[in-house]
Amino acid sequence: MIRHIMSHVLRRAEDRIGFAILATALALFAVQPAFAHDYKVGGLEIGHPWSRVTPAGAKVAGGYLAIHNEGKDADTLLAATADVAGRVEIHEMAVKDGIMTMRMLPDGLAVPAGGEVKLAPGGYHLMLMDLKQPLKEGESFKGSLTFAKAGKVDVEFKVEGMAGPKDAPAAHSHDHGTPTN
Repeated sequence: MIRHIMSHVLRRAEDRIGFAILATALALFAVQPAFAHDYKVGGLEIGHPWSRVTPAGAKVAGGYLAIHNEGKDADTLLAATADVAGRVEIHEMAVKDGIMTMRMLPDGLAVPAGGEVKLAPGGYHLMLMDLKQPLKEGESFKGSLTFAKAGKVDVEFKVEGMAGPKDAPAAHSHDHGTPTN
């Protein structure tokens, strides 16, 4: 009889512990997107969209992020929007023969199958034009990215300090009118 009672008590305790572990796991899973700042659309993963703080009166800023294509087919970033900008263009900055050039990519930016494209200071980036307000460190703004195959995904850009996120590439001195330190 005592063995039966003890067995019943232990099963109920195991059920409670199992439920507590499940509840904790679900709670952590629900909170995870708030910390991650990553987005997914189709086979594409978009990592940490961000922009730099801008001085008062600035009319342009850069938008940066990483796009990883887990799919078997290439895709193309065709367009982007940002609530804080009148328009957004996809640009490439490069140095050729010691001369820095920047050009709009009217056909978008290819994202190879199984590959990654990084939009970072000094390279590919989103050009946020006709800013409606200064970008202040610690704030964020909504935007979207439109891909040829994966479609549209809404994202949120975090406004970082002049150095950018801790894992960002080093800043370059030419960043569309945004001063650097």
